[in-house]
Amino acid sequence: MSRLVDLASIPPLEMRPGLVHARRIEGERITMAVFELQRGAVVPEHEHPAEQMGLCIQGQLTFSVGEETRTLGPGGTWNIPSGVPHRAEAGPQGAIAVEVFSPIRDDWEAPLLPLQAPLWPGEG
Repeated sequence: MSRLVDLASIPPLEMRPGLVHARRIEGERITMAVFELQRGAVVPEHEHPAEQMGLCIQGQLTFSVGEETRTLGPGGTWNIPSGVPHRAEAGPQGAIAVEVFSPIRDDWEAPLLPLQAPLWPGEG
């Protein structure tokens, strides 16, 4: 298994049917994922033992972390400590975000979709 792969070669996980897909890359102690959220997609409030950090690279996300809520566009970041409730909602054009988790997320039970081209980075 190569340690150098293109995002397009990673089949997406269907995190929320038709609304949220994620492509996961895992190391020994870190999970990185690129999330594609359709317009208005909601990731309901949840928490997990993994610390989470992310970066919006396209579109907008309204993120709530604990008691703080803010709309973030490209370049917006978040830092979610372990066990803190959080939720996200994609803006009117949807959103693409890169997130990292430590320790690895071994609790995702989403179905694997057939290989398809990612929305980001696009062609060429």
